[in-house]
Amino acid sequence: MPGLIALIGDYNASVTAHVAIPPALELAARALQVDVEPVWIPTTELAGAAAVRALRAYQGIWCVPASPYANTEGTISAISLARVEGVPFLGTCGGFQHALIEYFRNVLGATGVAHAELDPHAEHPLISRLSCSLVEVTGTIRIAPGSLAHRLYGADSVEEAYHCNYDLNPEFVSLLRGRSDLHVEGRDESGDIRIIRLPHHPFFVATLFQPERSSLKGLVHPLIRGFVSAAVLS
Repeated sequence: MPGLIALIGDYNASVTAHVAIPPALELAARALQVDVEPVWIPTTELAGAAAVRALRAYQGIWCVPASPYANTEGTISAISLARVEGVPFLGTCGGFQHALIEYFRNVLGATGVAHAELDPHAEHPLISRLSCSLVEVTGTIRIAPGSLAHRLYGADSVEEAYHCNYDLNPEFVSLLRGRSDLHVEGRDESGDIRIIRLPHHPFFVATLFQPERSSLKGLVHPLIRGFVSAAVLS
């Protein structure tokens, strides 16, 4: 039986990341000699606790790019289920942003945090608009020594591609310093957070960049391979 991977997001064939994700999973699965079956879960289907609990049937959950999602609260509930119940999780771009919202709300107790894309008038949004857009930008990511990301990449720095206009508000970065339950595993050349991981979880990694774009070049991405391995082989 193939490992079922839930793709949380509202599929749009015009979104490059959405096109790239299934082949990215297939490339990783082939490298690991396993089978995976990606299943798109529109966020509109995550209305209610029973619908979210149904995600327990999946071996992995990937919160994909292209927010705002049709159902933001359902998306955050799906991320919460993955975090609490130990389901291997990958969040990319919008998935990174919403993984942070879930963490600040449900771990740090900051229930009022907002995303500027949905609430542009929020005085202190957790996720704020970038002063310099990262749409179709490639940049260097410096990987934390000894981290899971470092082990998976086997490199101190890597080049990754973005397609986003929003990021963690610098006002909130200090709240993540020194925490044992959330590690920053990658930063850009300005020191901004680009990879986060929950170290006490089987696999919970989120990136502001879009590693799935590696599949457009026929390449197996180390983080996606790590996600598939955790979902199917662990």
